[in-house]
Amino acid sequence: QVQLVESGGGSVQAGGSLRLSCAASGYAYNNYCMAWFREAPGKEREGVATITTVSGTSRYADSVKGRFTISRDNAKNTLYLQMNSLKPEDTAMYYCARGRGAWCSLLRTAFDFWGQGTQVTVAS
Repeated sequence: QVQLVESGGGSVQAGGSLRLSCAASGYAYNNYCMAWFREAPGKEREGVATITTVSGTSRYADSVKGRFTISRDNAKNTLYLQMNSLKPEDTAMYYCARGRGAWCSLLRTAFDFWGQGTQVTVAS
């Protein structure tokens, strides 16, 4: 069965960095778009970044452009999110998600499997 397991969350000061990882298993990882979403208390889950299959073309939410970098290692079936210059407003639960196919979108409905999430807390 499809499994997505996130790791790497934690607490940092504003301006700091974290690297999230997502280990995928149970399906042909290379064939699917992958993404990171986040959900802050009282807010809807929002798309942070997506990455396509072979070419690795990425797309970002405006709020994280220039600070976050999504990448994937297709040999290790692992997705990453490098987060730099973190801000208190980045505080949220971060989720790894698998797309419904090879195409990518920042819309939540374009993804069918989700990890359990990893908490990121940024102190001011």
